[in-house]
Amino acid sequence: MKSSPLFFSPSNWEQQCLNIDRLWHAQIAQMTLGLSPSALATAYADWAIHLASSPGKQWQLVIKAWRKTHKWVTYCYNSNINTQTEPCIEPLPQDKRFSGSSWQRWPYNVTYQGFLLYQQWWHNATCGVEGVTAHHAKMVNFFTRQFLDMVAPSNFLCTNPQATDEWLRTGGSSLIRGMQLRWRDTQLLWQQKPPAGTEHFQPGVNVAITPGSVVFSNEWMELIQYAPQTDKVYANPILIVPSWIMRYYILDLSPHNSLVQYLVKAGHTVLMISWRNPQAHDWQWSMDDYLRHGPLDAIEFMQNQFHGRPVQCVGYCLGGTLLSIAASWLSRQKQNCLQSLTLLAAEVDFTEPGDLSLFIDESQLDFIDDLMSTTGYLDGKQMAGAFALLNSRDMVWSRLQHHYLMGRDAVVTDLMAWNADATRMPYQQFHEYLRSLFLHNDYAEGRYKALGTPVVPMDIKIPIFALGTEWDTVVPWHSVFKIHLLTETDITFCLTTRGHNVGVVNPPYEGNPNQYWLRTTPAHEKYLQPETWQAQAQHAQGSWWPAWLEWLSQYAGTSMQASDTKHSMIQN
Repeated sequence: MKSSPLFFSPSNWEQQCLNIDRLWHAQIAQMTLGLSPSALATAYADWAIHLASSPGKQWQLVIKAWRKTHKWVTYCYNSNINTQTEPCIEPLPQDKRFSGSSWQRWPYNVTYQGFLLYQQWWHNATCGVEGVTAHHAKMVNFFTRQFLDMVAPSNFLCTNPQATDEWLRTGGSSLIRGMQLRWRDTQLLWQQKPPAGTEHFQPGVNVAITPGSVVFSNEWMELIQYAPQTDKVYANPILIVPSWIMRYYILDLSPHNSLVQYLVKAGHTVLMISWRNPQAHDWQWSMDDYLRHGPLDAIEFMQNQFHGRPVQCVGYCLGGTLLSIAASWLSRQKQNCLQSLTLLAAEVDFTEPGDLSLFIDESQLDFIDDLMSTTGYLDGKQMAGAFALLNSRDMVWSRLQHHYLMGRDAVVTDLMAWNADATRMPYQQFHEYLRSLFLHNDYAEGRYKALGTPVVPMDIKIPIFALGTEWDTVVPWHSVFKIHLLTETDITFCLTTRGHNVGVVNPPYEGNPNQYWLRTTPAHEKYLQPETWQAQAQHAQGSWWPAWLEWLSQYAGTSMQASDTKHSMIQN
């Protein structure tokens, strides 16, 4: 088998030239973390050309610039006389960069107020330009915002009062400490090592420690069965399918926030897939391979092991997408082996995939293909770079402020350590996923074939529990909510606060500040728009886990002795 899809023995000079282009693009992609400069340049050209031919929009921006300047100058004058002057613009609720009383001192108050007005003007400039394609408009707005976030006054010592106060308080040692932290982090980056502090979290030592063993394995995955922790367990086992991006133990971190342990302690028999990390020679692994040798092999094994008991399936993120396809395929094959389906922050319709869509178009996908063609896979660093851009204020600039300007080392959590444990995606499978599902939305629109069989979400006839997270930039909850439009079965939808990871890893504990909304929509009930649904849903404080556990118990079957689920390890 070839080690990479890029072969160096072309049959003619035209193929040779194509390989040169691929190698060149791959070298550029290494420096840009997989972001295509051509895609970005095309978006800005589209915006600039249409703005240049829109004198009305230009005049509108001139007037807005004059008004904002007048507002800012007036604020500068008034705040110099009266320290209690009301700000002329307030940060967005999620923008915490300028919180704190120190930002209200002169001249820091006029600095950040001017920045916010400038940022607002650029938002007006990049939005509402007639003729620009929606995708290009979103790209221009997003990357302009990234540049402005980079030059925000909170990122510089002289314009950040909190960093300046810390520098004066410590006699400059905070800045020296920040420089040491920066040098340490740079060395780790050069050496391609994980961030400092993550070494304290090792799977099997202090994370992913719920007792269990591998009971089945193949070339694509290992299947872990967790040991029962109750005398009696429910008859119908649970299969968890995580995303093939990142590691499986997001759902089994520390004992206090392990979803797996929560289920096991409630009397459920839990099995979970751990995907193997592909190597260069695995570049031909396809979506069908992941489907057949992932959830389908696991379900077949469980059917044999548990004497034909129906399986309750749980899919997280892309694992939920793959599990939905598996459920559709099994339904087409008239195999009634599934009892329920839970989708945790998982999409089956990709028409509104959130900010991640900024990195997905034909130009960008060709660029990623060229990057993968030299290695046979997409390295986790490229995906990590994209996710860092989506949350740059929290993952990049907040780190700059607290670590390097104020000299405060971060307290690394189990979730942060997991996030640094990146995986690879094989060339063929990732190519098929991005084009068939993400770009063309084939599964939701009836064009997708699984193992040669056409499948659609409408094939799913079992009850569904779908979870959306309110602040999710990867899988927006409105996108998850589209499951109501694509199936004709009972759907219990839950919306919880927080984001893609923390919203899912949300254990119950005293004083949990999170909230959730829950409502079941029977198959025969008319469709409700997301906002109408939220207004009519049951609202509760705390973790959504107990509500989901109650839902699972409806389909868990009768109780049986836990000893009946024990078995020896099986290799395939």
